Amino acid sequence: MDEGTAAVEPVTVVEASPAPAQARSRLARTFSALSYRDYRLLWLGAFTSTTGTWMQTVAQSWLVFSLTGSAFLLGVDGFLAASPMLAFSLVGGVLADRFDKKRLMFASQLLQMTFAFVLALLVVTQRVEVWHVFILSFLTGTAQAFSAPAYVSLLPTLVRKEDVPNAVAMNSMQFNLARVIGPVIAGFAFVSLGAAACFALNGLSFVAVIAALLMMGGGSLAAVSVAKRRSVMHDMREGFAFVASNGALRQLCLLGFAGMFFGGPVVTMLPVVARDVFAGGPRTYSWLLAAYGIGSVAGAVFTASTGGGTRKGRLGLGMQVAFAGALLLFALSSWLPVSLVLAFMAGAASVGAISMYSSLVQLTTTDAVRGRVMSIFMLAFRGGMPLGALLSGFVAQHISVQAALATNALLLGTITGGFALTKSKVTEL
Repeated sequence: MDEGTAAVEPVTVVEASPAPAQARSRLARTFSALSYRDYRLLWLGAFTSTTGTWMQTVAQSWLVFSLTGSAFLLGVDGFLAASPMLAFSLVGGVLADRFDKKRLMFASQLLQMTFAFVLALLVVTQRVEVWHVFILSFLTGTAQAFSAPAYVSLLPTLVRKEDVPNAVAMNSMQFNLARVIGPVIAGFAFVSLGAAACFALNGLSFVAVIAALLMMGGGSLAAVSVAKRRSVMHDMREGFAFVASNGALRQLCLLGFAGMFFGGPVVTMLPVVARDVFAGGPRTYSWLLAAYGIGSVAGAVFTASTGGGTRKGRLGLGMQVAFAGALLLFALSSWLPVSLVLAFMAGAASVGAISMYSSLVQLTTTDAVRGRVMSIFMLAFRGGMPLGALLSGFVAQHISVQAALATNALLLGTITGGFALTKSKVTEL
């Protein structure tokens, strides 16, 4: 690692020593955000809770599909779960800039825990109907919409500025590692204990986040006083004005929306793919979801290892184009082994692109408006998911799931390719 010393040593030493040093340096850079105590606590808590959430996602998707047999109603459930982001995330961003972010997250975890236990009870007592699931999906999504801006705007405050991209990528890593582990655990729990066990375990998983919030430094969970009170609408307009005045932020929001509107529904439609394309059941669905999740982890590891390098904009665009290509081939494939490989590639490229975009948004904004800017970005990229799921579910129901995914892939590739081939603001980042 000390190049000056190595230069006077025998040749054999000079050539042998850099590799381990470089490997250690790369490994340290990949996981640098975990060297901060509070970030590490929150990361572990979020990973545990997200694992539980993915357990519920798998069980709930199959529950809705088994209750209705409808791809469209499966899309409706996805819409109801994610649509609160459209309605409430901007208010959540204002609250994140006004109040203690940990307190907002604490309240949200308690609510989500309650909703998971209610669904478990309905299933155990055999009283569950699809409208119960729809209502609880919307309520859970609402709780997430109010706390998500607080969570994503808290992350960069726990690390130094140079480690912000790594913190964002590590957060993507925990989310997608949970995407792999959650369905595996859900598969065992679902087969041996039933869907209610998945919902109950998800309820218990929220304890990890609550414990992490209580253990973190920075004082109690009391609200932060705001010296100058202004209306919520005023603060929301201020956030929109900040984004509107920055061309790069505008384009990042548009790209995030396109990625989730056209690419996000693939996860929601996997139960339909498992049944209609491969004549499979929960096991096939779990394999497809796990393959996508493993790829997502690989994509997050890659973006974490890039550190604070330049040309993140072009790299993000390239990965989103690759996502569109993998999604198109996935839609056309009817052989499960090939589809698993393509699901892996799609997951890696999708998460790589979103991680790059998220890092660039974090680095382009300021602490004073971070909560509002992140809520606008989340409104764009997470709000695209329910709208896309609803439209894709309709097309899958009336034509085929393969037609829905192939059309989405072509449109996503065209839009993203346009940004990549022109001198857009994103290519300059």
